[in-house]
Amino acid sequence: MNARKTVNAHKTVVARLAAATLIAGLAAPALADAPGKDWMPIDQVLTKLSEAGYGPVRSIEADDGVWKAKAERDGRTIKVQVDPRTGAVIEKAKRQSDD
Repeated sequence: MNARKTVNAHKTVVARLAAATLIAGLAAPALADAPGKDWMPIDQVLTKLSEAGYGPVRSIEADDGVWKAKAERDGRTIKVQVDPRTGAVIEKAKRQSDD
């Protein structure tokens, strides 16, 4: 293989790797945020949800500056947001529990 073909082969490999990396990055799921230093600990958030009549909690994560959870209430799965400093619960959407 001459030098020109070697350079072109390397460029092709690099271009394919770059494209694969970009595609993999776009296909990867968005990662949740990390809780802030002044946020209520997750165990206290779970207590606040329980006190507000939610449970069991199916999932909870720090995302977009709030705690986001899926919990059951009155036989339905409900998405809620919890203020990370006060523990105030904001109900987002209801859906049937059989999903």
